[in-house]
Amino acid sequence: MDRLWLVIGLAAVVFSGWLLYRELRGHTAGEFLAAIRAISPSRWLLALASTALAYSALACYDQLALTHLRRRLDWRFVGLTSFTAYALAHNIGATVVSGALIRYRAYSAKGLSAADVGLLVAFTSSTFALGSLLVAGVTLLIDPDILHRWVNWPRHAAHVIAAALLFWPWLYVLGALFHFRPLKIGGFSLVYPRPPIAGLQMLLGPIELIGAAGIIYFALRPDTNPGFLPVLGVFVASFALSLISHAPGGLGVLEFSFLKAAPDVPAANLVAALLAFRLLYLILPLLASLVIVGVYEKQRARGVLEAARNA
Repeated sequence: MDRLWLVIGLAAVVFSGWLLYRELRGHTAGEFLAAIRAISPSRWLLALASTALAYSALACYDQLALTHLRRRLDWRFVGLTSFTAYALAHNIGATVVSGALIRYRAYSAKGLSAADVGLLVAFTSSTFALGSLLVAGVTLLIDPDILHRWVNWPRHAAHVIAAALLFWPWLYVLGALFHFRPLKIGGFSLVYPRPPIAGLQMLLGPIELIGAAGIIYFALRPDTNPGFLPVLGVFVASFALSLISHAPGGLGVLEFSFLKAAPDVPAANLVAALLAFRLLYLILPLLASLVIVGVYEKQRARGVLEAARNA
C-alpha cells in the first residue's frame, strides 16, 4: 500500500509539473527572480510570523488530542513531536501515514500504545478537516465570487456549497454537545470529544489555515494582491488538493491549482509567493526537523546503551 501511494504521489508530481510547464512557458527565470527580490523585508517578517502561527496551531492539535485521550505529556516534547511530524509529513507526502509513523516512534517511548497513537492521528486529522470545511464554507458565504475562480456558476450556488460544507462541522459540534454514538473508523472508535475540546478544534483548524495562507498573502506584491479572503479560499482548496494527490510537498499540484484559480495575479509574482511559502512552511521546517530527529535518536540510542550496561 505504501508503494502504491508513492507511485500515485510521483505520478501527480509529473503530471502537474507538465501542466505547470504549459502554464508558465513564455516566462523567464529573470522574471521570477525579480519577483522574489521585490518581496520587502517587512513582508518577509510578516510571512515568517504567519509560519509561526501555523505551526503553533499544529502543535496545539497534538496537545488537544492528548487532552481528549486524557493523557498528559510535557508540552515541549509534544510541541517538538508535532512540529517534526508535520514538517516531515508535509514534505514526504501521504501525510496521515507518514505522520502516524513519526508520532508512534516518539509517543510510544512515553507509554502510548499503537491504539492511542491511532486515535491521536484520527483526532488531529479531523481537526484539520473540520477547520478546512469551516474556512471554505465561511469564505464562500462572505465572498461567493470566490467560486467563480473555478466554475462560472451563479452566486446562490456558492451559498448552497457553503451550507453543505458547514453542515459537517455543525454536526460534529452537535455530536459533542449531545453525546452522539462514537464514529467507527476501521478498527478504531472515535468518541466525540467534550464540548470545550470540540470548540477548540473549531478554533485551531482555522487558525492554522489562516497562518499558512498568510505566508502567501504577505509574500504577494501589494498592488497585485487580490485580498486575504480570496487568497485564503484558494489556498484551502489548493492545499487540500495537494494533500489528496499524495504528491511529496504537493509539488506542482499546489502551484498549478493556484495559478488556475488566480489568473488576476501576475504569474511571476504568484510563483514568487508560492516559493516563499515552500521555503518558510516546508523547506526550513524540514531542515529543522531533521536536526531534531538526529538529536532525539542519538539520545535514545545513548539511553538504550546505558540501560544495557546497567542490566
